[in-house]
Amino acid sequence: MPLIAETAQAGIRVLTIDRADKRNAFDVPLYGALAEGVAEADRDPNVDITVITGRGGVFTAGNDLADFRDHPDSVAAFDLLRTLVEAEKPIVAAVEGFAVGIGASMLLHCDLAFAGRSTVFSLPFVKLGLSPEGASTLLLPRIAGIKTVTELLMLGEKFDSDRAEKVGLINHVVADGQALTAAVEAATALQGLPTESVRLTKRLLHRDKLDVLQVIDEESKVFRERTHSVEAKEAIGRFLK
Repeated sequence: MPLIAETAQAGIRVLTIDRADKRNAFDVPLYGALAEGVAEADRDPNVDITVITGRGGVFTAGNDLADFRDHPDSVAAFDLLRTLVEAEKPIVAAVEGFAVGIGASMLLHCDLAFAGRSTVFSLPFVKLGLSPEGASTLLLPRIAGIKTVTELLMLGEKFDSDRAEKVGLINHVVADGQALTAAVEAATALQGLPTESVRLTKRLLHRDKLDVLQVIDEESKVFRERTHSVEAKEAIGRFLK
């Protein structure tokens, strides 16, 4: 299985992305496994908080580029994003190593996120001849400003954990190897609060959920069109070589 589901302590479900040989890059089965893992935890009355992390000191290197080539019309990534948006219970991310593409954009849909200091982030959609996803074209400008987001999304350059904190992708930078510890501590703190108040606050904070889902669908349509473009095929081919 590309996903490990464990109980860190009573009420805290830890979902660990487990494709370490591919730097935890997403393929269709992994998207499905993580979406189901999040949905199942959200349904489970014994789970209060979901923590998402990656095995081997890497969160995720983004989408497996061979998967773009082999499954250009897949909606698996967008199904995962919709699942994250629709979750009613808090989701906390523990990020180490790399958070590329959807590995960065999905953090917009986690309630809290902690990253090791050496983590490298990037949103290389344009470099791959593709287009942004994860409602990043809606949510990132709100929290980081249009100029900063234009740079991050159009140039697609790598950036460090300090900048990820500054633009609002993560809450705090922690020592390398300590992101999961920080995430579980935050989850424990949330557990100590009135449960219904926590969930109602999340619901109120995300009262624009329908707008976000609509943007995810709009971005999905454009993204899947781009996977068939000459630009994308050439760019992905270069990366695969």
